[in-house]
Amino acid sequence: MMIRDLEKVRTIIKEATGLDVMYAYDDLVFPEHAAFLMQFDDHHVNKYSCYFHEDCIMADKKQLLENLTKVCTQKKCTLVPKGAFNMTQKGEELEIHFL
Repeated sequence: MMIRDLEKVRTIIKEATGLDVMYAYDDLVFPEHAAFLMQFDDHHVNKYSCYFHEDCIMADKKQLLENLTKVCTQKKCTLVPKGAFNMTQKGEELEIHFL
């Protein structure tokens, strides 16, 4: 079983964006406003994937990615941009679709 360091990801997000973690579920971490999400890599402890909400403004996406990458480098970990996602509400549940 892979140990996931949620506190490390929370710190990366906070330092890079000033945002707090809104929700974490399994291998996904959602910051406030859900402009992006980070995903743990179960094969590499210090590697994370990053997905941006499909409606994220390109200039904001670029700046967020730059800031997140910089902080990850400082923390000796790797951030891999993977693409986009969207979310849909299904009753009380939320479905995430990776695009």
